[in-house]
Amino acid sequence: MSGETTDLIHPVILCGGSGTRLWPASRESFPKQFIPLAEAHRSSFQATAARVTDTGLFARPAILTANDARFIVAEQLAQARLSADILLEPSRQDSAAAVTVAALHAAAQKPDALVLILAADHLVGDDAAFLTALRNCRPGAKAGHIMTLGLVPTSPATAYGYIQPGEALPGEAGQAGARVVQRFLEKPDAARAAGLISEGALWNSGYFMFRADVMLDEMRTHAPQVLEAAQAAYEAAARDLDFLRLDAEAFARAPKTSVDYAVMERTSRAAVLPVSFPWSDIGTWGALWEVSPQDADGNATRGRVALHGTRNSLVHSEGELLTTVVGLDDVVVVATSDAVLVTSRERGGEVKTLVEGLRAKGEPEADAHRLMYRPWGNYQRIDIGARFQVKRITVKPGARLSLQKHYHRAEHWVVVRGTAEVTVDDAVSLVHENEAIYLPIGCVHRLTNPGKIPLELIEVQVGSYTGEDDIIRIEDVYGR
Repeated sequence: MSGETTDLIHPVILCGGSGTRLWPASRESFPKQFIPLAEAHRSSFQATAARVTDTGLFARPAILTANDARFIVAEQLAQARLSADILLEPSRQDSAAAVTVAALHAAAQKPDALVLILAADHLVGDDAAFLTALRNCRPGAKAGHIMTLGLVPTSPATAYGYIQPGEALPGEAGQAGARVVQRFLEKPDAARAAGLISEGALWNSGYFMFRADVMLDEMRTHAPQVLEAAQAAYEAAARDLDFLRLDAEAFARAPKTSVDYAVMERTSRAAVLPVSFPWSDIGTWGALWEVSPQDADGNATRGRVALHGTRNSLVHSEGELLTTVVGLDDVVVVATSDAVLVTSRERGGEVKTLVEGLRAKGEPEADAHRLMYRPWGNYQRIDIGARFQVKRITVKPGARLSLQKHYHRAEHWVVVRGTAEVTVDDAVSLVHENEAIYLPIGCVHRLTNPGKIPLELIEVQVGSYTGEDDIIRIEDVYGR
């Protein structure tokens, strides 16, 4: 244990994707890494964070995520009783900028710190084998190589990039099985994938381990604009509650490019460790079907589902909705409270194109769920029509909404669970279960949960406009 502690690995979880191919469960407002998909009771992000908790092997983790996801990340860490540094990316500049920030953050603690880059949305089926692989990567990373895990393929998949390994690394790293990367290959067609597998090529998993100083040197050589922008954004970062907010103007100067293209395909330091534990990036509904438990007919189901004469299909039903399928094979059916997807498993990867079309037409379901998460809790739209909207609001114990007002709507609040402390202009009152309060148009108001249990209430909005942008925040403890 003492030998491991001197060379702690600094895990950095990249948590900024939108998971469009898993629409309608995954959307911009609540992406796939936060949804319990492969596991019933925790998200892939929580599983990833839990995987790097051994304090004999790992330093304190860091999370890089989008600004809009910051409170989801904090909440899910708290639910899992985990802690981490949370760094906020003000814009999506792809993985090269994110990996550079990760190296800078680790280097601030120790210039030659070992950094591990993980994606938040991957499924690992054998944690012990994964940790063994990281230990076997460590000698190569310490020696100055940029290590990656190359998965031994189980099929000629066309959704992954491939790595052709070369000769063994010298010394301890080679003894663990690590090899020089001969070249990286883009996602192939099925015939080419089969040929690559026969030649000994590996799937590119997207896991990287390196010394912070090595990655920064390679960025300086191969992607100096990325390094300049990331360094300026990190040095000008501002503390915001429990988050470190990267400087937006500087970060936006980073070219939008992947770390694979910026460094890994150009560096002479790339090395790969072949591994064979169960793994998936759960990139499509079909990929989720492959890794999910299946019944005797090959069906994988979640939620309230009834099937008849259906085989080799995935049916996912959210909430209380009963979803039924009769006489179909090899399909994906996903039903949420406001959208339904039906596709063949084979063409599930085209869901992203579908969502792009919905977005272009301005359909709100393309990006927003009915259930929306906020730092104080969440709200869910129940009904909406001309001049009215009905929501169910849940406020966490001790949390409070912003002090605000509306120009176009009045609101009625009915408490159904807990106790609400309500500010209306200069008056503060307690509203208990089965009691209601009226908030006229233009009043300055705030909702607080002073209790020890979640506060639930029904909000009825009435007015000429009920959009979320009719919120004038006067004071907000969450800095929005």
